[in-house]
Amino acid sequence: MAIVLFLSILLFNNAELSAKSDSLTLTYKQYLENIFRYHPIAQKAGLKMKLAQTEILNAKGNLDPIITADWNEKNFDDKLYYRQYQTKLIFPTRLGIEVVGGYENTTGVFLNPENKTDEFGLWHLGFEANILQGLLVNERSTAIKQAQVFQKLAKAEQEIILNDLIYDATIVYLVWQQYVSAQAILKENESIANTYFNNTKQSFFGGEKTAIDTLEAFIAHQDAIVLRQKNELGLIKAKQQVENYLWYDTMPVNLQYNTIPAHYQDQLFDTYVDIDNANFSSHPLILSSVSKLNILEIEQRLKREKLKPKLKIKYNPLVGSASDNIVNNFSINNYKWGINFSIPLLLRSERANIQKANIKIQETQLALTNKQNELKNKMQSSWEQQLVLQKQLNLLQNNVKSYKTLLEGENEKFNYGESSVFLLNKRQEKYIHGQLKLIDTYMLRQVEILNFLYFSNQLVR
Repeated sequence: MAIVLFLSILLFNNAELSAKSDSLTLTYKQYLENIFRYHPIAQKAGLKMKLAQTEILNAKGNLDPIITADWNEKNFDDKLYYRQYQTKLIFPTRLGIEVVGGYENTTGVFLNPENKTDEFGLWHLGFEANILQGLLVNERSTAIKQAQVFQKLAKAEQEIILNDLIYDATIVYLVWQQYVSAQAILKENESIANTYFNNTKQSFFGGEKTAIDTLEAFIAHQDAIVLRQKNELGLIKAKQQVENYLWYDTMPVNLQYNTIPAHYQDQLFDTYVDIDNANFSSHPLILSSVSKLNILEIEQRLKREKLKPKLKIKYNPLVGSASDNIVNNFSINNYKWGINFSIPLLLRSERANIQKANIKIQETQLALTNKQNELKNKMQSSWEQQLVLQKQLNLLQNNVKSYKTLLEGENEKFNYGESSVFLLNKRQEKYIHGQLKLIDTYMLRQVEILNFLYFSNQLVR
């Protein structure tokens, strides 16, 4: 039912609803629900986690078993020089160790003796291990660790996108509230000015007021119309800005002409705003920087691993297949093994890569420290401004009541001929200006609450 009502606000010219009420209210909660559900930027944020899952899948792909097969044959002058068939099954691990098994079968007149097997071929099962460089830290384990951190980074970036989207959308909604509230006040101002003008005009015809008084009341009425029309221009733009955030499925939608926001004094934010409960360290901007720093540190460990010499050991027991029982053919004396060793003499490239990584890490750490300080200061500043604005609201509310009392009193004096149109206009101007100032200040306080929730990571939950 909530969705049906919301769609009627957005899409349909519902005559029954219009008959029951002069306006339809788009609440802040409905507004946010629509953004979370349909806005393209919100959907884009959801893709971040899908991308992170593909990174995990890609990293785990380095541990996928690999099967290889190789066939080489040479025939010349009616002679089979050689025929070589070899297949391998490799099982990578997170450590620098690979389990390798396979089968080979060769024959031929001019076959290299070291590759010769009997007609049944030869089986082998063993391992290849990096003893120094790559044993504990290698490309496979590094890719998996980075992909795991990338999930945290993607989560933080998703929250950043949603936070920014909701922040901007809320600012637009507050501006819309401000113009709608001001429009009601300026219509009241126009109505009061029109009443004064009509009363003054009647008094002029009755000989009680002068033509100057009538002209002054007429000008005040015209000024009130201009103020209302000027605000109406801003209202049209503000409403259009709100419509930029409203979608249904993949289509943008427009509000009905009589749709209005919630009253500007209604509570928009459910979260209890308290600086004691704030924790800016969990802000996605901070978590994003921390994740980027972790990725650089993981990469740095791999670069430091490159300083070690390469020492690879290969060992493969060999088993013939001449009989039906391969186990009976096994002998500890039948095997292949080998050692590969290498190391750059100067290690200049490796040392340069480590230095560049250190610089990147330092840059990220400094940026993180600066960002933490900025968020902390902005959060504290926003909290203090809220306190000041609340005091201003209390004063302005009392002033508006006083201005209204003065206007009513001046109107009584005017009716008894003890006041002038000039003084009445001044009282009215103060009363209207006080109401507009109250709305402006209330909106400023709402913006500071919004800022505080954003900086303390309490805006999107």
